[in-house]
Amino acid sequence: MTRVAIIPARGGSKRLPRKNIIPVLGKPALFYPIQAALKAGLFDQVIVSTEDDQIKEVAEECGASVMARPRQLAGDRASVVQVCQDVLERLGNKGIHPAHFCCIYATALFITPKDLQESFLLMEQFFGTDSVMGVSKFNLQPVQALETCDNGCLRPKWPDYNMPSQLHPKLVASNGTFYWADTVTFLTNKTFYTDKLRGYEIPWVRAIDLDTTEDYENVQLLAPLFLAKE
Repeated sequence: MTRVAIIPARGGSKRLPRKNIIPVLGKPALFYPIQAALKAGLFDQVIVSTEDDQIKEVAEECGASVMARPRQLAGDRASVVQVCQDVLERLGNKGIHPAHFCCIYATALFITPKDLQESFLLMEQFFGTDSVMGVSKFNLQPVQALETCDNGCLRPKWPDYNMPSQLHPKLVASNGTFYWADTVTFLTNKTFYTDKLRGYEIPWVRAIDLDTTEDYENVQLLAPLFLAKE
């Protein structure tokens, strides 16, 4: 087996209950990242890791395989790294050893097959690259941050960056859409933040997270623009 997609989708989200299967344009949110992965044509399996029976049913209806997540990895503190490690180790126990995998967030509604294809090309084009993550630029540069002093006044957090914006450092952040990784490197280091990490830039408007009611309202506004063809 060459590549697998892993989509963590637990059922216990608190700020936005049932967010992984909340309806977006009449389909559960999970439908969209599953379809992006399937249509990318890169994966031998698209695996949803969940402890939730309803999410399991939705994932299978959308065309994904499902791996039952251990209860100890179903709480708030279980990390995406731990979930991916669990899936990969259980695949390994069956004699299945993918060379690469892509962890795709269940709420990455607006990623496209092209995003997954082009980001994987970075793994192949740049020798030694062992992880690639979806990143976005900041709307406002972090170096412009002001902090509140004890007297209630504001002051620059980083005064050394009081310079024209074109001279600011080029900063991006992981946008919670997906991570590609070399499987052996990942299982050895247990992190996506490797020494040979590259970023695949996605416009922030397509990297919107889905954690709060406000996020959901924004998704509902943007969905007709990005998902109308689904």
